[in-house]
Amino acid sequence: MAQEVRIGIDIGGTNTALGVVSEEGEILFRDTFPTPRHGDARRYAHEIANAIKALLDKASGAYGGVELKGIGVCAPNANYYTGTIEHAPNLSFKGIVPLAELIGEEMNGRYAVALANDANAAALGEMVYGGAKGMKDFVVYTLGTGVGSGLVVGGRLVYGHTGFAGECGHTMLIPGGRLCGCGVRGHLEAYCSASGMKRTALEVISERNAADSPLCRKSYEEMTSKDIYDAAVLGDAVALEVFERTGCYLAQAMADTVHHTSPEAIFFFGGPAAAGEFILGPIRKHLKTFLLPQFQDKVKVLASALKSGDAAIVGAAAIVA
Repeated sequence: MAQEVRIGIDIGGTNTALGVVSEEGEILFRDTFPTPRHGDARRYAHEIANAIKALLDKASGAYGGVELKGIGVCAPNANYYTGTIEHAPNLSFKGIVPLAELIGEEMNGRYAVALANDANAAALGEMVYGGAKGMKDFVVYTLGTGVGSGLVVGGRLVYGHTGFAGECGHTMLIPGGRLCGCGVRGHLEAYCSASGMKRTALEVISERNAADSPLCRKSYEEMTSKDIYDAAVLGDAVALEVFERTGCYLAQAMADTVHHTSPEAIFFFGGPAAAGEFILGPIRKHLKTFLLPQFQDKVKVLASALKSGDAAIVGAAAIVA
């Protein structure tokens, strides 16, 4: 009997990654190619289709045949309802692009193609293949270049009226505060993304005149969230304060999410989230400060159970699971 598989595709501003995903969430074969800058969406769909076909040929040869159950795509500014990418600032394809339809046409209409944003895909991946198996109500926060989120209520991902629900990264944290990439001041993303953490590090260095911190020797452009983690491991006071403040900011926004949806757990995924207890510990501590009494000690704060290198592809495959 042919092995049932799904294709997961992760579209990033720099690279496009795709893989053949088993029913158990294992990536059997994968490929990566640069996300093109040519701006021709149909040509891009053709390139994706060729990559899919090549991977399926490999999988079929290795397993004596495969049955493709569907193709899931995660992308920035993706609308699940319409299968479109809408005005994505970091992609060369401008306006509203019907990418799901274009890929379906390139695959001769033989397979279901669904599309969602990366945070929603992460939530679906967590539910189907990760730590949220069996949970009906949970949230996934993705920390990276931005701050994204996927909300699951009653076992269903919340897309909202427009298909763009779940933008917790644009929760108003500090009115009139830092400028967010979206152009509004004070959003959570401006404080808890990787770049937000770097900005916090520079603030702490300035406040404390911390010339002895290893982070002091790096410019904003040179510094990474991993540098902050590495410094925290060494006990650097600046780095530890960055995680403390970031955890407090996240807890403040998370409290709103908890009050709105009452989740069983909140999962964290992404580069900064890989810091483990350096970030999760402060979140748990400060969350107690912001939650109403009826929510105290009823929400688990957990790291994603998905492998960091596989999560985007597996999450995309879960869109059609």
